[in-house]
Amino acid sequence: MDYKVKDVTAAIEEFAPLSIQEGWDNSGLCIGSYDAPVTSVLLGLDCTPELVDEAVACGADMIVTHHPLIFSGLKKISPDDQVGEAVIKAIKAGISIYAAHTSADKVIAGVSGAMAARLGLENVRILDEDGEGTGLGVVGDLPEPVTAEEAVKLVKERFNLKAMKASRPVEGTISRIAMCGGSGGSLIGAAMKSGAQLYISGDISYHNFFTRDGFMIMDIGHYESEIEIVDILFSLIKKKFPTFAVRITQNIYSNPIFYF
Repeated sequence: MDYKVKDVTAAIEEFAPLSIQEGWDNSGLCIGSYDAPVTSVLLGLDCTPELVDEAVACGADMIVTHHPLIFSGLKKISPDDQVGEAVIKAIKAGISIYAAHTSADKVIAGVSGAMAARLGLENVRILDEDGEGTGLGVVGDLPEPVTAEEAVKLVKERFNLKAMKASRPVEGTISRIAMCGGSGGSLIGAAMKSGAQLYISGDISYHNFFTRDGFMIMDIGHYESEIEIVDILFSLIKKKFPTFAVRITQNIYSNPIFYF
């Protein structure tokens, strides 16, 4: 059977509907035609020029990422910046590019749900619901309470972290954890209201680390909190299209933040 871009996007959107993405987001097909044929898909977190080069090299005619290549209107398309370079390369090669960003953030089986699964949380629910059974972040319970020091060790181990930022450790134990993949500073209030003693996210600003007694924040990094969505999207596409050559990028670590 011959497949087209619209068949792949329909499968992704069954899992992460575009209708639930945040108003500022640009999830969906940003380059290519829905009627273009697809025989091979390459997945990554970020659509960099290097990822497009890899797609060309391995014969992929579609790229699926979490972060959109184009976030806002482009005033120029130039090889002098990374977005322009990736756009030019993709169009020249006839490669379609699709992103499942906040659409995949807001389903419980998406980014934040994957974070909860890594920690083995139970009774997991959406943290900031939008009234349709979807929303940003999740909150859940640990099987057994842990100390702040044990929580640090657990999170670093489960997320394969070299380092993290954290607020003052809470006294007593932690039994309930809230989290949001990516930039989650806006959900700190929701995390406190949920009864969580710990909130895990990325891109937390300085002043938010002045936490109240009994509440702790961990910033594990934007990339580190979201990377598992690539595996989720890979499994989804591979199951729906078993005849495809579906690949996860093997050559590119696209995190722009380096730890020394």
